[in-house]
Amino acid sequence: MLSDTEYRAVEAFLYAEARLADEARYAEWEALWEDDAIYWVPAHPSGDTDPRRQMSHIYDNRSRIATRIKLLQSGYRYSQEPASFMRRLISNIEIEKTDTGEFVVGSNFLLLELSVQARHDLRQWGGRTIHKLRWVDGRLKMFWKQVLLVNAAEPLPNLTFLI
Repeated sequence: MLSDTEYRAVEAFLYAEARLADEARYAEWEALWEDDAIYWVPAHPSGDTDPRRQMSHIYDNRSRIATRIKLLQSGYRYSQEPASFMRRLISNIEIEKTDTGEFVVGSNFLLLELSVQARHDLRQWGGRTIHKLRWVDGRLKMFWKQVLLVNAAEPLPNLTFLI
């Protein structure tokens, strides 16, 4: 059974994770991850695929997450120079607590991205995110993040930021 305290802690984690990504606070965002992490953005909106057999937009393990962060911090990610301005809205948070004490969290999101690199386009990214969280040394940490984009099967502009 999920307590009110656990619900508030998980909800606060989701909001903090979104804010850190939006504000390009990469080191702090990366610190939210566990060592056995997977960050997955399937190329199909249902996510009902096998990332080892079907194409994904992103399928990163913990090492690749660290590499992604280093690239974002390097200044050599020209498709994000200058960095887009972003803000996320999170809603419809649903939390399940597993028998092992971990949390499986589904939420809907809308991400507004002002792409300022060339044409100053305002892009909208929407979908559902599945987070898997666990307590580590008194803090919640992510070990799974799956982003199910509504338009995942369509041609997408660059995803060289944290979605």
